[in-house]
Amino acid sequence: MTALNDAEALFTSLTGRGAEGVWSSAGRANLIGEHTDYNEGFVLPFAIQHRTYAAAGMHADLAIRVASTFSPDPVEVALAELETLFAGAPGAAVADGTVPEWAAYPLGVAWAALAASGRSAADVPGVDIAIASDVPVGAGLSSSAAIEGAVAAALNDLWQLGLSPLDMAKVGRRAENEAVGAPTGIMDQVSSILGRADAATFLDCRTLETRSVDLGLEREGLILLAIDTKVEHAHASGGYRDRRAACERGAAALGVPSLRDLTEADLDRARDILDDVTFRRVRHIVTENQRVLDTVDALASGGPRAIGDLLVASHASMRDDFEISVPELDTAVDAALAAGAIGARMTGGGFGGSAVALVEADAVDAVADAAARAFAARGYAAPHAFTVVPSEGVRRDA
Repeated sequence: MTALNDAEALFTSLTGRGAEGVWSSAGRANLIGEHTDYNEGFVLPFAIQHRTYAAAGMHADLAIRVASTFSPDPVEVALAELETLFAGAPGAAVADGTVPEWAAYPLGVAWAALAASGRSAADVPGVDIAIASDVPVGAGLSSSAAIEGAVAAALNDLWQLGLSPLDMAKVGRRAENEAVGAPTGIMDQVSSILGRADAATFLDCRTLETRSVDLGLEREGLILLAIDTKVEHAHASGGYRDRRAACERGAAALGVPSLRDLTEADLDRARDILDDVTFRRVRHIVTENQRVLDTVDALASGGPRAIGDLLVASHASMRDDFEISVPELDTAVDAALAAGAIGARMTGGGFGGSAVALVEADAVDAVADAAARAFAARGYAAPHAFTVVPSEGVRRDA
């Protein structure tokens, strides 16, 4: 059984009928550009082959019912109640137990999609949605954005909302920020929805302009290997919020709208003005933005083998300046590099999740084995290494 089959089967068990369609969206890995998105900076993620599927169909009742293989209990909400449910403080419905966290993602997408399209709850029929996924949860590969993209695509078609792919990405971000209460940027949703095979998506998070950047991995005989540390992370946790707040404090103290407006030439002034912790948070964002631009240039001029040092420098900055790595992530990166990886870094929001390593195709097993041995030597739980293939974004599957 595939996740697509699981979604279809769950829909049938929930409703007693077949789905009108199945839509899916991809998980994502970030090649480079971490925590720059909510600072209006630059990112370079890519959609991966692991996907979340939403089997959906309409019904006469004016309600939305969502079910997931993650939870045995479906959740039903009247369409007219979505606004009341999510219009309050970010994440309030989750925090007070009104809505389970997993259900806040699809329900929040329905709420945000109606608002984005200018439609009201009275304008659309009820809908059932059954969700299944093969995106590893808690691995830093954006299982949440994959849910948001799949559900947004399903509702966009069924409700004929007329949303563009970028509109759907904005819907997903609003759902995550306000319905779930996770203060993320828009990188994950854009990558999950707009991805293309053997390419990364360069995103300017201020203008929301995007363009595909060819990676050339297949041509060069290279593989991107994800190493899931099995240390789960959560975007709604305090560490993520603290980093975002530090960035906002740094921008305010330096008199700029966001850290996007600073360059490396501003760092000496920043060092004089800011306390040490805030300065290091700012330095990571400023240098990471430049590394993204340098990576795009290096891919164009020298191909993927030219970006290894940039990936390594990015990890060091996240470890030392932004302090979002954990010992397991550092171990994965160090082991991969020692085993011959061209470059490696943690990927995702940090505090756990996965590292990604750029390796020769014939060295995948050696790098994976090196990571496993290094984890065992330190007494860590065994990691899970698997290839991540830059893939297409949102689509209708059935």
